[in-house]
Amino acid sequence: MDLVLLIPMIIFLVALFFYLGWMFNSRVGKKSIAAAEERAKSIINDANKEAANIKREKILEAKDEWFKKKVEFDNDVNQKKQKLAAHEKLISNREENVDKKLDLAVKKEKENKQREIELNNFKKNLDMRLKEVEKIEGETNTRLEKISGLTADEAKKMLMESMVQAAQVDVTKVVKEIYETSKKDAKKEAQKAIVQAIQRTAADYAVETTVSVVQIQNDELKGRIIGKEGRNIRSFESATGVDVIVDDTPEAVILSSFDQFRREVARVSLERLIADGRIHPARIEEIVEKVRQELEEDIFKEGENTLMRLGIHGMHPELVRLIGKMKYRSSYGQNLLQHSVEVAYLTGILAAELGIEPVIAKRSGLLHDIGKVLDKDFEGPHALIGYEIAKKYKEPGIVVNAIGSHHEDMDMEHPIAVLVQAADAISGARPGARREPIEGYVKRLETLETLARSFQGVAKTYAIQAGREVRVVVEHEKIDDIIADKLSREIAQKIEQEMEYPGQIKVTVIREVRKISYAK
Repeated sequence: MDLVLLIPMIIFLVALFFYLGWMFNSRVGKKSIAAAEERAKSIINDANKEAANIKREKILEAKDEWFKKKVEFDNDVNQKKQKLAAHEKLISNREENVDKKLDLAVKKEKENKQREIELNNFKKNLDMRLKEVEKIEGETNTRLEKISGLTADEAKKMLMESMVQAAQVDVTKVVKEIYETSKKDAKKEAQKAIVQAIQRTAADYAVETTVSVVQIQNDELKGRIIGKEGRNIRSFESATGVDVIVDDTPEAVILSSFDQFRREVARVSLERLIADGRIHPARIEEIVEKVRQELEEDIFKEGENTLMRLGIHGMHPELVRLIGKMKYRSSYGQNLLQHSVEVAYLTGILAAELGIEPVIAKRSGLLHDIGKVLDKDFEGPHALIGYEIAKKYKEPGIVVNAIGSHHEDMDMEHPIAVLVQAADAISGARPGARREPIEGYVKRLETLETLARSFQGVAKTYAIQAGREVRVVVEHEKIDDIIADKLSREIAQKIEQEMEYPGQIKVTVIREVRKISYAK
């Protein structure tokens, strides 16, 4: 019963609450709509006001922009008007100038026509006068040919020959002046460089001989050296290849040989045998072989020391050995190693004076006579032998050419070759450095006189001062003073080309005129 009553009451209450909620919501919604309408009206009003303000501002901005454009347009129009006025003025001025130039051109044209007429008239008069001159010239030439007995071609030939002779004399004078000036300057510079080089490498020379002297304590040792029936001395000579001279010279034994290496082996071996006291054939052969091996080792060390002293590096070992072997070779009595070292120093100093690489110059100077070490085993000049050896062991091309050309057996390709030749001559020309056989000396003097006599107009020649000067007497009818100067240079050049000599040779040309008369 209670449940039946409770359900309708619940339904009634739910309906009542729904109705009350709907009524409250309706009133609240009407109030919200009204408020929203008022707010919308307010926003619209504000928007209208703001739009009006923006419209007013845009209108003002548009007016300002229009005003600016108008001002710019007016300025542009004014500028164009000014330019147009300037162009009009320029065109007007040009028209005036053109009119003036046209008037001037017309005036000049009239003047040119007048001048043309005058020139034509002058040309006609000139042609007439030229014809008259040619006529007179022909008559004059005919008269001159009759008077002189020469044709015009013969007269021209005589005049040309006279002019050629005069020109030759003038050219010879100019050449002489230039030659003397350049010779004077070049001689000063060359002398300065050579003197400096010689002073910096001054060396003493002792002439190499073909004998060595071994000092002994007493003459009793001579008998032991000779041995029973000469057995020891024969064994020693056979092992060393030298001649042993045992004579009356007190306390000395002489070793004679042209091969310095053999002579040195014999000297050292004999000194050791004397110090050892055991002198017999077996001991002699043993000592000689041991000394020979030691000297072979010393040869290589000598080559290395020489290269170190000169500051030269990177040379083939075989060339180093040959350099050391120079110590036991001589040329004209001058030790070959001392000579080669001096040439190396001289060449290096001269190269440094001329701004050329001094190391390559030293290398060339040291190796320039390397062919003399092997010339007994090869045929040909020592310069070409050295050239082939240096080329074989891959020396630089400059060095190879300097070796082969220092006696002009081939063409010189680099200034260093010339310096090597000069240094070689300086070293060989030192007083006491070399000695020359009498036969070679006489032959050199005869060759010098014969060479100087080979020139036309030479009457007599005399080689004096041990071949360091040649005096040439010429025929004064054939050789004048100017040609005499030229002749001295030609003789000197021919001597340089065809002769080998130490130092320099002075060429003196003598032209003497003698006029004789007698008072009676």
